[in-house]
Amino acid sequence: MARDKGLEELLNDELRAEPGITDKAMFGGWAWLLDGRLLCGARADGMLVRLGKDKDGWALQTPGIVPMFSGTRRMQGWVRADSQAYGDDSLRHKLLTCALDFVRSLPLK
Repeated sequence: MARDKGLEELLNDELRAEPGITDKAMFGGWAWLLDGRLLCGARADGMLVRLGKDKDGWALQTPGIVPMFSGTRRMQGWVRADSQAYGDDSLRHKLLTCALDFVRSLPLK
């Protein structure tokens, strides 16, 4: 899967000030981690966001946001936002804020 450098730049801009953020190649694109725990990703097919199991309902009602799949398996608590969705600054910010809140609630590795 090809990388989306424009999306990666948007996510870097939004996340660079967050303490504990690292990034690396993953999922055929680029991923961001918070204290070693997966937070979100950028691929050619969209922005992947970890909202948490049973915390993604609001996002899935938004145009341009669908459940994330790994092959045929639905990844519970993860969504994929297309360029229309992640291109909306306020929606992208809300998705990332919710992802940060969820990942911060997880036990440290």
